[in-house]
Amino acid sequence: MKLNDEQQMLQDSVARLMADKGPVSRLRQLRDENSEKGYDEPLWHAMVEAGLTGILVPEEHGGIGFGLVGAGLVAREIGRNLSVTPFLSSAVLGAAALSAGGSDAQKAEWLPAIAEGRAITALAIDDGAKHRPEAIQARVENGLLSGAKLLVLDGHVADLLLVAAQGDNGAGLFLVDPNAEGVTIERTQMADSRNAARIRFDNVPAQAMTDGAAALAAALRAGRAVLAAELSGLALEVFERTLAYLKERKQFGRLIGTFQALQHRAALLSGEVAMTEALAMQALDACDRNAEDADQLVLAAKSKAAKVALLAGQEGVQMHGGIGMTDEFDIGFFLKRARAGGETLGDANYCADRFAALRGY
Repeated sequence: MKLNDEQQMLQDSVARLMADKGPVSRLRQLRDENSEKGYDEPLWHAMVEAGLTGILVPEEHGGIGFGLVGAGLVAREIGRNLSVTPFLSSAVLGAAALSAGGSDAQKAEWLPAIAEGRAITALAIDDGAKHRPEAIQARVENGLLSGAKLLVLDGHVADLLLVAAQGDNGAGLFLVDPNAEGVTIERTQMADSRNAARIRFDNVPAQAMTDGAAALAAALRAGRAVLAAELSGLALEVFERTLAYLKERKQFGRLIGTFQALQHRAALLSGEVAMTEALAMQALDACDRNAEDADQLVLAAKSKAAKVALLAGQEGVQMHGGIGMTDEFDIGFFLKRARAGGETLGDANYCADRFAALRGY
């Protein structure tokens, strides 16, 4: 799809912001410092000032309501720079869930806080190591939540937990105070050095949403679509960095970019990256239009992006040779993020299976 003038201005401004304040070097620095919060606070404050934290928050609640295409453009630049922020957890998952299923009071309390950067939310959905939202085991009975969640992105810094659990009307999201008695949070890190948490709930008060099922569906749709955009940006950055390396590295007296085998691999990767970006943008646009096939396109985009980002990372490391395997060189960070991001909210196989089911196979 072709970006309109406002979308192009957003992409250009976010690209400058991320390159200036959230480059890969910041991820390395946060990892080496073992930062207590684990995300880039100066960058997050800059995103708040730019209004990016309210990109999915309706205007009546203090946001800019720019839609998922806008959120995807932000995520694309996050992927290109491996910027470390709670954007996905709060500005996307939290805002989408509350907007779709929250009560008027819940929206009035939390959506302005998300837009203004006063609150960070975290989605606690996975009971096990693999993403299986159709098999949620945590339960809410008589308003009390019991269960455990793994891989809760930014869970240890969240001001509000959105917890997937079985209630009286089936599976949905419930609002939980992370500081409530009975909540145990253990900070962990994923393979890409980003935040996650293990959280246990022992008879914790849980606040029902007006429509918890709709909130869960909206969060999953938005999260997968935006992750597809982030992974497409990651794949593009890896491809461009690798292409530049092929044009400068010499072996046997020749630039390695003149070797036909590497040219073929680069050409294949170029096509895959272009298709991934196009599919991700198509999915985001379909969500904003609430198209009938939006869920199918989102699943297809997330599956494709997970595969291509991983392929790009693997090819990038291999084509950089021995130096690509070292921690001193940035290319390996992209491969790690491709693996972690590809698994988040459903890996390539899971999304492909769900896509096939929606198509009647």
